[in-house]
Amino acid sequence: MYSKCGQLDYSVKLFDKMSQRNLVSWTAMVTGFSQNLHYFEAISTFCEMRIAGENPTQFAFSSVIKACASVGLVEFGEQIHCLALKFGFGSDIFVVSNLVDMYSKCGVMVNAYNVFQEMECKDEVLWTALIDGYAKNGPFEDALSAYKNMVKEGIGIDKFVLCSTLSACAALKALNFGKCLHSVMVKKGFELEISVGNALTDMYSKVGDMESASNVFGIDSDCRNIVACSSLIDGYVEMDRMEDALSVYVRLRRQGIEPNEFTFSSLIKACSSQATVEQGTQLHAEVIKFNFDGNPFVSSVLVDMYGKCGLLDDSIQVFGEIENATEFAWNSMLSVFAQHGLGKDAIQLFNRMKNEGVEPNAITFVSLLRGCSHAGLVEEGLSFFKAMEKTYGVVPREEHYSCVIDLLGRAGQLKEAEDFINKMPFEPNAFGWCSFLGACKIHGDKERGKLAAEKLMQLEPENSGAPVLLSNIYAKEQQWEDVRTLRKMMQDFNVKKLPGYSWVDVGNKTHIFGVEDWSHPQMKAIYDKLDALSGQIKAAGYVPCTDSIPLDVDVSVKEKILQHHSERLAIAFALISIPSGKPIIVKKNLRVCSDCHSAIKYISKVIGRKIIVRDNSRFHHFSNGLCSCGDFW
Repeated sequence: MYSKCGQLDYSVKLFDKMSQRNLVSWTAMVTGFSQNLHYFEAISTFCEMRIAGENPTQFAFSSVIKACASVGLVEFGEQIHCLALKFGFGSDIFVVSNLVDMYSKCGVMVNAYNVFQEMECKDEVLWTALIDGYAKNGPFEDALSAYKNMVKEGIGIDKFVLCSTLSACAALKALNFGKCLHSVMVKKGFELEISVGNALTDMYSKVGDMESASNVFGIDSDCRNIVACSSLIDGYVEMDRMEDALSVYVRLRRQGIEPNEFTFSSLIKACSSQATVEQGTQLHAEVIKFNFDGNPFVSSVLVDMYGKCGLLDDSIQVFGEIENATEFAWNSMLSVFAQHGLGKDAIQLFNRMKNEGVEPNAITFVSLLRGCSHAGLVEEGLSFFKAMEKTYGVVPREEHYSCVIDLLGRAGQLKEAEDFINKMPFEPNAFGWCSFLGACKIHGDKERGKLAAEKLMQLEPENSGAPVLLSNIYAKEQQWEDVRTLRKMMQDFNVKKLPGYSWVDVGNKTHIFGVEDWSHPQMKAIYDKLDALSGQIKAAGYVPCTDSIPLDVDVSVKEKILQHHSERLAIAFALISIPSGKPIIVKKNLRVCSDCHSAIKYISKVIGRKIIVRDNSRFHHFSNGLCSCGDFW
């Protein structure tokens, strides 16, 4: 009675005073501990019960198996499984259902299925345990198959099994199957149940059907909760619909629903991908307001967001405030250092991570190799690659091999990169060939560049990067006939060059610029500022590098094209729009050209302001005529 009423202390005191304990009192204690979430006490009491010579009942077995499932003690659970078989409970529906649930929760689906199959009479609890296990651990297709078989067997369908099957539909993006389940829910009158509404909103959001997700979300405002709100927000974030995601957040706050760590993680992740620092900092304030700044997952996303927005110091500060940083936080900080080309800092952080006892994983080594690549640390990068499997037990994947190709190529070791490619256990992916081609372009290796371009065009025939980079190699050698041949080929196959553009955030608005763009309402002021800057930097020693323009035209025309590149237009606009105390952060969708890189160094010197440029490869911090990349990028 005391156990069932939650007064476990009284139960323990009474039990301890009993001069004689029997099977009923032992079972009551094991069950009481398990029901009141004292799982380890339930397990230890079961062991004491066996030492006392009592033979457990099916109820004691069910309770201790449930405790093993809750704390993930699968090996001890297997011992209990053996003991249950010895005592003849291998066909007891309560014991078997709990065994299937335990194996499912511990991710051992082979055992869960075997136990399930050995049971002749299967009820809805047993079916639900198996389907829920597949929905959480995979294979997700097996969850759908099990649901179909359950229906064929004529077993009653409840909201729990429907929600689990919906979760599998979400993982598989099986929209049509999910819609069928939705209609079953409506027929059975489950649609207004909170858990069902949450599952439906989550399924539609994850498959990208945001209209249906929004419709389900709006059916009954009284049933809205933070779970459904977070699912809807995450769906909009995945679809790059940031404004809609923020709109849902505003609505939930007006309704008095408090956000949780998942809400903030999704919204901050969106700020990371779009590099919207203003909204990111506002969300950081909300995180502090709701006391989630100590949450390791939210803090990790904040580290990533500030890093991707170019605010390196803020990223380091947030990381430094995390107590007991998880592997997510360490990997986020490593990724930030890699993005900013700080290879030595990445290596120092990796050593700290090891000293803290945090095990590196595949993501850790991608960031490490990228950091070494951008910093020109060839020997260190190769050493980490060799140590991955040998020392840390992490098997290198495609992305790791691609990072090594990039590492060798950026350093000009093209022969070594080619030898590495030839010894790889599989063909490089598109990123690997693109990295090799880019390195051939930088270092002027026409023959290897042609090979890389051919391989890349085979993998991604619609990608304009290969012919464009090869064209630049030919242009550098002044082989204009080969340049024209490549351009004709692009026209014939309808391959369009990806236009370069840059953007900068001023206030709450993003301003986008293309090459020689005249569409901005303040364009006259922008071009006047650009002309003034051009004169200033030339007086300071800037000399245009016209080799980066792959056109057979006069040098003066090339200089004019260079002067009106999108990143320079964005910087000129930022200078006339952003107060001197705030950083200038410009984003670009392509690699910044060598001439613009040189020009921006001089601009930072003559205007005395720090300029941060993020291209498609990394961040460049320009200050006082220097760049953080050390002209190696």
